[in-house]
Formats: sequence, structure tokens, C-alpha cells
Amino acid sequence: DVQLQASGGGLVQAGGSLRLSCAASGFTFDDYGIGWFRQAPGKEREGVACIRNSDGNTYYADSMKGRFTISKNNAKKTVYLHMNSLTPEDTAVYSCAAGQQACVYPSDFARVGLYDYWGQGTLVTVSS
Repeated sequence: DVQLQASGGGLVQAGGSLRLSCAASGFTFDDYGIGWFRQAPGKEREGVACIRNSDGNTYYADSMKGRFTISKNNAKKTVYLHMNSLTPEDTAVYSCAAGQQACVYPSDFARVGLYDYWGQGTLVTVSS
């Protein structure tokens, strides 16, 4: 079975950092792009970042550039999202997703339809 398990969320003060993990299983990790998405209360889901496992290409939403870094560990089949300088506006449920056609072009890295599998989210709460 395909599984994407997001973890690492929690409560952090503004200005702090968190590292989220997305552990993948049940599919060929290198053949997929992995994306992080988030959804804040009352808001639409938005793409945060993605990484192409075959070549390590990464794309970010403009508002995350410079603060968030996506990385991967092929041996562990895990993708990480390092989040720095967090603000209360970053409070959301963060989810990871995998797609064979995902994270190929920067213009559509956040296209939900390109992702085949979705994991449960992990809640990040940033206090002011």
C-alpha cells in the first residue's frame, strides 16, 4: 500500500523553526515528485514547495523562498521541509503528496491534479 506519513508539526513561537518529515512507502520513490501543501483555517490549500526525487530539482512558492527549504533522504525515502522564521500566518495543516508528473515545471508545482497520492497532515501552530 502507498503511504505518505507527515510528521513533525507542533506549537512554536513566532521566529522559531520546525522540520517536517514525509515518510514514503509503497511506490518507487525516485520516480516521483513530492510536494508539501498547507491549508490554514478558512483558507484554500496552497502549495508550499516540491522536490523532484530523480534529480533533486526544487520549487517554492514565492512567499516561502528564503525561509523554507525542502530536502530528501533517498535511503530513508523521506522528504523534509525545514521551516525558519515562522510567523502566525504559517499556522496551517501541512500535508505531503506524491505524483509521477509532479514537480517537473515551476509553473505548475502546486497543481493538485498532478499528485497521485496524499498523506495525512500535520498541524503547525505558530504563536505570536
